[in-house]
Amino acid sequence: MKDLLNRSLSLGIGIIAQSKEQIEKTVEELVNKGELTRKESAEWVDELVKKGEEARQKIESNVMERVQRTMGEQQTGGVTREEFDELSQRLARLEQRLAENQ
Repeated sequence: MKDLLNRSLSLGIGIIAQSKEQIEKTVEELVNKGELTRKESAEWVDELVKKGEEARQKIESNVMERVQRTMGEQQTGGVTREEFDELSQRLARLEQRLAENQ
């Protein structure tokens, strides 16, 4: 599950990085055509990258929420690590008491 999450986040980051390069290329073309000034292009790139980062954060938040929900659903079918450890300790105490009584 962790591997899938890491790959999903890496993919999202890769898409954002590629998008920034594409944004910069498109803006450079607009500057070359005289439709934008260098100052305007820098501001525009910054704004679009900021919006891309906000979108990435939303995606990451949604992925984390879904992973947590999925993990919670899986735990209802079994026991959590904490419950397992507690039961193991309880079993060890019972075995010790049984050994003492024999």
